[in-house]
Amino acid sequence: MTGRLRHFVCGSTAHDLGALFRGGERGVRAFPAGVFLYEPGDGRRILFDTGYAPEPWDAGWRGRVYRRILPPTVDPQEAVDVQLAAHGVAPESITHLVLSHLHPDHIGGVGRFPGARLILTSGMLASYRRARLRDAILVGLLPPDFPGRDPLVLAPDRFSAVPVAGETVRVADPFGDGLLRLVDLPGHANGHLGALIEDRVLIAGDAAWGSDLLAAAPRMRALPRRLQNDPEAYGKTARMLVALSRAGIRVVCSHDPLTDRELLG
Repeated sequence: MTGRLRHFVCGSTAHDLGALFRGGERGVRAFPAGVFLYEPGDGRRILFDTGYAPEPWDAGWRGRVYRRILPPTVDPQEAVDVQLAAHGVAPESITHLVLSHLHPDHIGGVGRFPGARLILTSGMLASYRRARLRDAILVGLLPPDFPGRDPLVLAPDRFSAVPVAGETVRVADPFGDGLLRLVDLPGHANGHLGALIEDRVLIAGDAAWGSDLLAAAPRMRALPRRLQNDPEAYGKTARMLVALSRAGIRVVCSHDPLTDRELLG
């Protein structure tokens, strides 16, 4: 079965590559906030992340600090629900919402899909409940009843090590059909997730600033390295994704400047 996987850009930020990595390209680069919609063809509409929320943000002083470090640019027409509707997808038709993690550029539209079943990890919930400054979770951007009435919360024991393109990968199969398997990608944030679509495309979230920067992980400067949840795991995840890419899996990161909307065509 071949379904449909579409990519949308819901806002962006910008950062100097020279401040992130040693010995490589320098200059300010735009980093789009990617959202992905997978439709297997059986009525399910599965959204992966939701991008930025249009301002104003009700996120207090932490929101002001975040915007100073990583200033977002998002037009109201870039909001995820607005874009989906413009492409013939009613927001209320989204059946499931998978979150890679809970940073602001991934959860800004969660409240626009109250009918979708939320899928996230126990690690994300633990970070949400403690809400430390270094976790970079702006609680005010999430609905008051987060994570909703009936979330699917994946504990570590829901993931099993399986072979994928010659690499050992920890995956969970929440739907039981193998079409969309969630991938444990530790390092960037507690409970960080990716999604392997039909064993062809791996959405890697924030496992790197971009798929072209996966190999640059060892050159990450000290400050951005310390901001990762687990810097050692971040490097191991990047190496695994590089190997999968070389084996033929298309690896895309949330901040990739993709030029194609359709990713399975």
